[in-house]
Amino acid sequence: MAEQGRVRWKRFAVILAPVAAVTSLVVGATAQGVIGATFVVAGSAFKLSVGELRGQGFAMAGGVVENRAGRSIPVIATGVRRAVVTDLCQSVLVRTPLGPVTMRLTGGRGGNVVTIDDLVLDVETGRTGADLRALELGRDAATLDEVPGLRGPAGTFGSQASAVTLRDLRLSPRAATAATFRLPDLGLDVVRGARECF
Repeated sequence: MAEQGRVRWKRFAVILAPVAAVTSLVVGATAQGVIGATFVVAGSAFKLSVGELRGQGFAMAGGVVENRAGRSIPVIATGVRRAVVTDLCQSVLVRTPLGPVTMRLTGGRGGNVVTIDDLVLDVETGRTGADLRALELGRDAATLDEVPGLRGPAGTFGSQASAVTLRDLRLSPRAATAATFRLPDLGLDVVRGARECF
């Protein structure tokens, strides 16, 4: 007779560990008024897609992040002071002994919106449709003042705008920080295979 109800703890741990990590990240991100400090980035970029982002205060500047191996990775630091987001999806593809697993976080669906304060993303690649108000292109990155904490080295290229609307946003960031991140309909999923946001 076959044994019933047996848990394979090693497999359970392999799946649970990434979920616990993402959950901790989300809980930490919702802490009021805490802007993320500089940190060592993971080995690969994650995927972030948004149906629409409407923001007050927008800035961009060149930057560099560093991974654990000490490799410097050029990025575009992109920030929004206050954003209202719909149809948010963030995904990470993880290699496990069971094969590839996709961790996915969603929010801002079915009439809900995600609100974010002082968002800064270190982006490798991105695509979107954009409307910008009061654009300043080529401003010295050290003088940017639209998004708290987003400035670049003196004499380097920067840009900012008083307001921004982004549609069908597709980004591959290396890191993200925010003072507040509110998802009233947070969804967390772990699925086998490559099931990323885009």
